[in-house]
Amino acid sequence: MTAMAIEDYLAQGGRLTSPGNVPPRYRGEVLRLMAAFVDSELAASAGFADVINDAPGITSRIAAARIVLEKADHAGRVLTVMADFGADTSRYVGTHPWAARLPRDADIGAARQGGDMRLAVFHYPLAGWADAVVMNVLQGAAAVIQLQDYARLSYQPLAEVFRAILPREERHAELGRAGLAQLVAADAGAVRAALAYWHPRVALGFGPKDSARLGLHQRLGLRHRGNAEMLDDWQRTVTAQLDTLGLRPE
Repeated sequence: MTAMAIEDYLAQGGRLTSPGNVPPRYRGEVLRLMAAFVDSELAASAGFADVINDAPGITSRIAAARIVLEKADHAGRVLTVMADFGADTSRYVGTHPWAARLPRDADIGAARQGGDMRLAVFHYPLAGWADAVVMNVLQGAAAVIQLQDYARLSYQPLAEVFRAILPREERHAELGRAGLAQLVAADAGAVRAALAYWHPRVALGFGPKDSARLGLHQRLGLRHRGNAEMLDDWQRTVTAQLDTLGLRPE
């Protein structure tokens, strides 16, 4: 089967099961997708590790520690698939500043920074427990929507990994919402300030509505839903979640 024939097959909903029969362009794009996920999970894990001791009580500390552990585990699972593709995974063995953040008032839009592929939102620092919980609620909802799409991608071994990760990320989002309900009663002002800060930054993670790479990913079966469609889904989801607490996106 030629590379073009494989792409036609993928565009029609076909699935691949081995890195040995993928065309070069597919290999490059799936590796890029995996690197962005791995780096974002590692950066998220490192960021939440810094706020564990800010958690108000043992239950909240356990929830934060669970998120830290499982996000690192998710990165490891996808890294195994990257290794199957022959990716150089040695840079994940040594130290890397996953906890590094830009100044709070930095304005980088959706642009990636530094030497990794994390989403831009993970370059911003968490300013205490309330801020971390709000960020987790918003980014957690985004992660679930994105993983629902990734769980259907055309490289079956990776899709299976994402399907296993999805319920755990859903649980992370649930933990965030439980923490947020407690915070609203204690300090609604801090919650609203955090919403105003994080809402636009998380929204940028869905990418531009007219992304050329999105079209390529859809043809290769690596994506199914458009950026604008998923952003709208996220807006509806978080609006409904916040509304139950008497809040609204800022």
